[in-house]
Amino acid sequence: MDSALDYHTAKALLAWQVELGATEAIGEVAVNRYEAAAEPVPAAVPPVVAPVAAAEVDPVAVAKAAAAAAGDLEGLRAALEAFEFCELKKGARNLVFADGRPGAGVMVIGEAPGREEDQQGRPFVGRAGQLLDRMFAAIGMGRDAPDPGAALYITNILPWRPPQNRDPKPEEVAMMLPFVERHVELADPDLLVLMGNHSCQALLGRKGITRLRGHWMQALGRPALPMFHPAYLLRNPHAKREAWHDLLMLQAKLRGA
Repeated sequence: MDSALDYHTAKALLAWQVELGATEAIGEVAVNRYEAAAEPVPAAVPPVVAPVAAAEVDPVAVAKAAAAAAGDLEGLRAALEAFEFCELKKGARNLVFADGRPGAGVMVIGEAPGREEDQQGRPFVGRAGQLLDRMFAAIGMGRDAPDPGAALYITNILPWRPPQNRDPKPEEVAMMLPFVERHVELADPDLLVLMGNHSCQALLGRKGITRLRGHWMQALGRPALPMFHPAYLLRNPHAKREAWHDLLMLQAKLRGA
């Protein structure tokens, strides 16, 4: 009897086994599952690493380097125009660098530009500036005087106008101070006149103009005379007597020199 099954019989037997629940067929050759190729393991996903933040720029260090690199007043002005770390620059119309005669014996340092100064790009041109001109004219001095001994050279601690003429912030003064120090070096005056509290705070480390005025001090290695800011005198006319006293002190110092 032939043991081989015909096609129809084999198919019927297979259908019967499936009906009984069989799910796998056994082949004629055994399969070694240990030798079977392992399923590919998904590549490990590299951990997400937060980007390392760039080192924060120190505006004061940048200002010191830029100021030191300036070889003359025009170079210093260009360095200030290129300085991008002071937010005041974004809201100002003009850089207010200086006015008067470079090389003058007296350098006046105010606080910050106002609206008129911002519009014209020159320090002390508004009402306070007009009073300043009259004050110094009373002792024979002016920003346009041809004689260096009678001339004035004028600048501010801040070269850009603060919004709504608010007081300068300490961080603004700190980043502008290297430029002011280099400005004094390059202008090389004999004396400094510090107009108002904020210029005294920046260059003397002290405030309280009513106590400081009328006394000669040292700032940046030079004699310095604190004085009431002309804007203060416009608000407090009674203080003009003390301002006149200080102008006479300045005149006597210059004559003695």
